[in-house]
Amino acid sequence: MNYEALRIARALTIDEVVSIHYFEYASNYFFEGERHDFWEFVYVDKGEVDVRADELTLRLTKGQIIFHKPNEFHAIAANGVVAPNLVVVSFMCRDEGMRFFEGRVLSVDDEARALLSRIVKEGEAAFSTPLGDPLTPRLERREQAPFGAEQLIAASIEQLLIHFVRRGAQAAQRQTTSIRASSQQAFFEQVQAYLETNVRRRLTLADICRDNLAGRSYLQKIFREKTGGGAMEYFGTLKIETAKRMIREGAHNFTEIAALLGYTSIHYFSRHFKKVSGMTPSEYASSIKALSDKNRAE
Repeated sequence: MNYEALRIARALTIDEVVSIHYFEYASNYFFEGERHDFWEFVYVDKGEVDVRADELTLRLTKGQIIFHKPNEFHAIAANGVVAPNLVVVSFMCRDEGMRFFEGRVLSVDDEARALLSRIVKEGEAAFSTPLGDPLTPRLERREQAPFGAEQLIAASIEQLLIHFVRRGAQAAQRQTTSIRASSQQAFFEQVQAYLETNVRRRLTLADICRDNLAGRSYLQKIFREKTGGGAMEYFGTLKIETAKRMIREGAHNFTEIAALLGYTSIHYFSRHFKKVSGMTPSEYASSIKALSDKNRAE
């Protein structure tokens, strides 16, 4: 039998990436805008921002993503109150399928969020360029980068785009077929909301179980499946993310932030901050100030 290979049809192809960023901006951040001949998307991971696309100004909140087509003027600004975290990726793609994304603001579901996380993770591994520097003119390859990291970035962007197009064509969010999975997701989101509401308290695992009518083993099982760690680990990370936002907003000093978030001492707060983020509160504040100073200098 004579076999014949079939060349794969590619609807959306990404061969060139211009930039990959994960920004932790201060609440007063402002970018006056630019235009360029490649695509860019902005995803709001935390907080909210005002985005301008040509003559249109929109407010994007957590979980939303906007696409800027080539040569579209775009600018961005924090609202002066909430310090936002953003994923910004720019890339070249000339395929006809990209027309779907013109003028689009989309909601990001779990599958898309996982792909965005992969893009950022592989970008950090593949390139030595700091992901938090908005003035980087080009990506620099990291020596001894993991095998195939750049290819995984391109594949993840392609998969993200295809996911959005398919979801849009279906005109509805994909329905969960498993009642059990839906129930577990609802429970996880319930506890997430509870922890966010009580981020300033000194909660114990027993408190979380009691207030959410859940057994300890079930709670831990769901959080390990969803986050890779336990509920208290997630709560601790949430506290540090809140602390980072408060530092960027500049309304409180470190001692006040520690007290507001339920830490028994500034020393414990500092140790926990470094354990989670890899730097002390002072080092983090200095890095944010240096970035702001650099932006003003430009």
